[in-house]
Amino acid sequence: MNQETKQRIAQPLQDFHLPRYQEIPDVGLYLEQAAKYISGAVSPLGDTPLTGSMISNYVKKGLIASPVKKQYSRDQIAYLIFIAVCKSVLSLDGLAAFIRIQQQTYSLPKAYDYFVEEFESLLRFTFELTDTVDMFPENGSDEKRLLYTCIIAAVQKVYLEKYLEALTEENNQ
Repeated sequence: MNQETKQRIAQPLQDFHLPRYQEIPDVGLYLEQAAKYISGAVSPLGDTPLTGSMISNYVKKGLIASPVKKQYSRDQIAYLIFIAVCKSVLSLDGLAAFIRIQQQTYSLPKAYDYFVEEFESLLRFTFELTDTVDMFPENGSDEKRLLYTCIIAAVQKVYLEKYLEALTEENNQ
């Protein structure tokens, strides 16, 4: 793959930004609004969007709390963004386990912001948009080590899919 193709693949991720906890709307979002907001946030990753039926299924499975008056809160949206990013590398049970671990160890705003910052940092590094990445410290907790492993898997899946898509396009031309 030539350098021009690599740059074309990486460019949409140069300014990729998942909303931080405080940037997530704190007014309740209805199901389809929540699905649209989350899918828009993760769309540059190229994975399938989060649909209303998927969100309803996550509620039924107990991954997130039921909406209040049919509206999803900032907390629920944060969990759903995490799920949207990691659903392709974790089973429903794995996603539920991560949520339980987070609830036992860190506040949601702190855990969520840590997750998105680490994800973005590793994504930019993997796509060669930056020369450095804040590597997870070796003396970190088991919980952080598990999260970092999940982030690595999700980023590598995005990388693999983007490059396979580009190679397929090149071969078809």
